[in-house]
Amino acid sequence: MPTYEIFVDDKPRKIEIAKNSEKTFTIKIDEKSVTVELQADRLDLEKQFSLSIDGKNYQIELPKIDREKPFQVKVDGATFKAEFKTPTAKAALTSFAPAPSVPTRKVVARNQVAEGAITAPMTGKIVTVKVKKGDQVKANQVLCVIEAMKMENEISAPKAGTVRGVNVSEGSSVSEGDVLLIIG
Repeated sequence: MPTYEIFVDDKPRKIEIAKNSEKTFTIKIDEKSVTVELQADRLDLEKQFSLSIDGKNYQIELPKIDREKPFQVKVDGATFKAEFKTPTAKAALTSFAPAPSVPTRKVVARNQVAEGAITAPMTGKIVTVKVKKGDQVKANQVLCVIEAMKMENEISAPKAGTVRGVNVSEGSSVSEGDVLLIIG
């Protein structure tokens, strides 16, 4: 599989794409493989389309892309900035435009969890992120809110400190154990 570097919300993503059939692809993103299926009989890849990623459907809005400049991608209403960093990414995405819209969060394996990491206690969708990198936080201050099973769950700081990293954005999906933020 060819490898490409694409930045989503200024975070680098290593992406490999393999075409399985006319509408089905295997995409490896930062060492995690997913199956992506385009969900339309007639595809309009420069406006709106649907994707199924490992069985979960997403509505994508993709404007006309100038591959030399950053562009906006909407995934289920959440907007992300995407940008190609390697020339070879242009060729691959000519035949498969949705690649920049796949996972928009940094995934850190549990055995790589850094000291001060705040992990997702459940699988869900980020509703709000209330802090940014460099913010001072107090113990028990709400850092972000995750929606899971139609309920909102506040994620609070376990201790006072400085936000060293924010790995999620509003609208992004998270799995149990994913690193959301790092407090130092």
